[in-house]
Formats: sequence, structure tokens, C-alpha cells
Amino acid sequence: MSDLERACCNLCGADDTILLFPSTLPEKENPARNVEALQCTSLGYGVHGPVVKCRDCGLVYINPRPNSSDVLHDYQDVVDELYVEEREGRVLTFRRHLRPLQRIVGQPGGKRLLDVGSHIGVFVDVAQQHGWDAWGVEPSRWAAEQAQAQGLRVINGTLATSGLEDASFDVVTLWDVIEHVPDPTAELRQVHQLLKPSGVVVIHTIDIESPFARLMGHRWPWLMEMHLYYFSPRTLRRMLEGIGFKMIYSSPQGRYLRLGYLISRLQAYSHPLCRLLEAIVTRLKLRKIAVPVNLGDLFTMYARKA
Repeated sequence: MSDLERACCNLCGADDTILLFPSTLPEKENPARNVEALQCTSLGYGVHGPVVKCRDCGLVYINPRPNSSDVLHDYQDVVDELYVEEREGRVLTFRRHLRPLQRIVGQPGGKRLLDVGSHIGVFVDVAQQHGWDAWGVEPSRWAAEQAQAQGLRVINGTLATSGLEDASFDVVTLWDVIEHVPDPTAELRQVHQLLKPSGVVVIHTIDIESPFARLMGHRWPWLMEMHLYYFSPRTLRRMLEGIGFKMIYSSPQGRYLRLGYLISRLQAYSHPLCRLLEAIVTRLKLRKIAVPVNLGDLFTMYARKA
């Protein structure tokens, strides 16, 4: 990987920031990232670059950060077997996410949906089962192959390389994606082009202005190397409106996690507690039980192409 790059604010273009949290990345001669840190199931909580906040608009992001072209190259190489094992919880999550979307858009019959960053295609599969003409685009070669092996229409690449036609989709979704891309504004402009008139974009991401994030401070678990941006409903709405979207609805929205997987996430706080809870749920044969989790620091925003 090449040297780190500096970036101006992706929302307002200013180059005037304050440091919120200093880098916790280990110093090393070769700045190359460990691709495992980019896995959806990574345990790299608390390991991140310098987290700064724009003085002008309040957008929070990493600066300096890895070179944009290197970020894409790294995601192409990501393999995440644990994600496959946790498919059940993600299916439950996406089924719940689909309900408010269908209330806004209406019945899916004949409508086209594109899932950006679709990984192994779980949401594409769920949407297809509910009547959508569902497609996905995914940079990880391994993840796209997993989806394609299931007969799902997932393109290996990015929006820029997908070759998809403008104004060809009724809905575009980005579940836990926008915080990973080097240029969110450019990504959302491409989404705007792909949507039909009055088409809807759905974005699910982490909320750095949530009460839980404020309470946790530097111990907020979503401060991770894989995240380049930390939105709030306020900053994301401003970005969408600047591109030509009109916000419909925004709300905190959690997810389902299998109990064993959820407990493994507690390693960021206490290894002894994690080991104790793992022993208990294993003994009680509860590891595969899916439970809803909502700490209020994840939100979904729906917006319409004006």
C-alpha cells in the first residue's frame, strides 16, 4: 500500500478540522492494512486512524487515511467465512428492513432493486424472495462468487465499473456501506443516476451523534480501521439533499445477532466476561438463538430522487 493521503471534507469541501480521537493504529514501516480488518465480522474495535470533525459542517471522518485506490484493492481481496456462518441473523435483519421500504415504495411486483455492497447476497436473496427484481454489486471477488454460486445476480465490482444503465432501478440500498467508501458524495451521485425518477435510496449506517456514541466516547465500538466516515442523520441528510434527494424518513434501526456471535463482540470490553458468557450459552445450547439488538447508534435513512 502507498502512503496515506489527506482529504478535505467530503460534505462541504472545507479543510479545517478538530481532532476527536487520535490514531490507535500501531506504528509500522509498511503502512499496508491487514485485509482481515476489512471483514464485516472483524473484531478490530478501537483500532482506527485519526478521527477528525469538520469545523464548518460537522462531518466526522478519518484524516489522513489510506489511498483511495488501495482501499478498493483491499476490498477486492476480502474473504469472510464467519459472515456465511452468521447468515441466519442477517436474514432476519433484512426481512425486518424490507418492511418499511415496501411501505414507502409499495408492492415490489415488476420493480428493480440494486443492493450496493451486497457481499454474499443475503439481502438480494431476501428481496428476490419477496418479489423484487433484485440485483447486487460487490467489490470482494470471494463474496461475489459466493452469491453467484447461489444463482443470485451479483456483479463483482463497484458502481463505477458495473456497467449498469442510468435510470434503471426503482430502489438502491446501501446497508453498512457508505461509511467504508473513500468518496461518499461521488457514490451517492452515481446512485442518483441509477435511480428512475422518484426512485428511493435506502442507507443504513452508524450514528456518531447518537447518545450511545457520545456516552462511549473513544470506547465506542464502531471506531474501527474499516470505517472512513462517521455520519449522523444531520450530516447524511445534508449530503443527500445537496445531490438532489429529498429525505422521506430516518430512524434508529438495530439488527438480529446470534447469541454466540453477539457475545464474541464483547471482547472489545472484557475478555474474562466474554469467556464466561460464552461458556454459559454453550452449556445451555443457546449460541444459535437470534436476538434483536438496538443501542440506537445505527440508523436507516430513506430518501427520494427529486
